[in-house]
Amino acid sequence: MTDFFKSIPAIQYEGPDSQSEFAFRHYNPDEVIMGKRMEDHLRFAAAYWHSFAWPGGDPFGGQTLERPWFGDTMDLARQKADVAFEMFDILNMPFFCFHDADARPEGANFAESQRNLEEITDYFAAKMETSKTKLLWGTANMFSHKRWMSGAATNPDPEVFAYAAATVKGCMDATHRLGGQNYVLWGGREGYETLLNTNLGLEADHMGRFLQMVVEYKHKIGFKGAILIEPKPQEPSKHQYDYDVATVYGFLCRYGLEKEVKVNIEQGHAILAGHSFEHEIATAASLGIFGSIDMNRNDYQSGWDTDQFPNNHVEKALAFYEILRAGGYSTGGTNFDSKIRRQSLDAEDLILAHVGGMDTCARALKSAAALLEDGSLEALRTNRYAGWETDSAQAMLKSDLSSIMQDVLARDVNPQARSGKQERLENLWNRFV
Repeated sequence: MTDFFKSIPAIQYEGPDSQSEFAFRHYNPDEVIMGKRMEDHLRFAAAYWHSFAWPGGDPFGGQTLERPWFGDTMDLARQKADVAFEMFDILNMPFFCFHDADARPEGANFAESQRNLEEITDYFAAKMETSKTKLLWGTANMFSHKRWMSGAATNPDPEVFAYAAATVKGCMDATHRLGGQNYVLWGGREGYETLLNTNLGLEADHMGRFLQMVVEYKHKIGFKGAILIEPKPQEPSKHQYDYDVATVYGFLCRYGLEKEVKVNIEQGHAILAGHSFEHEIATAASLGIFGSIDMNRNDYQSGWDTDQFPNNHVEKALAFYEILRAGGYSTGGTNFDSKIRRQSLDAEDLILAHVGGMDTCARALKSAAALLEDGSLEALRTNRYAGWETDSAQAMLKSDLSSIMQDVLARDVNPQARSGKQERLENLWNRFV
């Protein structure tokens, strides 16, 4: 045991009237909602990178956090893992997620970095034998090091493509070894700054082939989890190729991967794309590619991805409503891709941030489930499209323009505008949140 979280108790559910900071007021893992335990609905995960590797910097200032495990040795990497699993135990966290670069120090070359990853993977495996916490997903950091400044799979240098392929293989092997339920690819710098030095078609083909290789390797090693792409616009590249869910789906269809790959959707990225979180989730569900989510919030006055912990259950309820409508998670979960503020220096801050985020999501889930079970909103939605259930409307979809025009003339069709009833629906929603 380390002493980083000393004097912080294990967090228990105490109910809405609890006066303790170190208690859940709404997240009760064993509460049954729509026939399933709350823990199994939410499938919470802690992000290794923000909780244990982030130094507290922002676009305008450097490190503010001092952690005893910061450094570039395997001993410190093991100490970081010890602290991480202590936090998982305190929070009774079902899952965690990691990048390779979060978990192991960078080596002098690929071989050394790979040895470091294999060693820390074995250490994770040993920790997991005595912990309930499992791996939701692993991924590769192919955006921080300067070798990735012009992309990974889309890099103009084939040596960088090769390095990226080897990196992903190593991370997939680690994820598979640890029983990960998904493998995530975030493009990072898969995009461009200027067309003056960019071959768009070539870069798209290389990225498509790269993802095909990932899928091929998944089947080769017998990995049963999902392959997920995480859409993100603008940041860090001016023009990201994985801008939003719809863009990713078009890319998957172009390279024959729409049945093989799904999406991991982040609240902050949805906002940067000019969408809402629930829009991206609903879009993914309608296209059959919904996989998992990264839970956070953006500062709506800032122009970058601020990755704050969620604290608005009304906002998040819209997202969980769409998740429940889609049937809930299969291999996915609710990963806190969230970081404490750079002024939040204490170990307590890290625990309380997760407590608040978990409670926020629990309240959101309960509100969303109550409305879905009530059925009023779905009944109004169904009624709005009821005309399409008639035989004549279905026949029209199998007809042609000339036949439809003849029918319009014969019946003197003159449709009148119908209310969308938005205010009524918003009032109904507010009754449940």
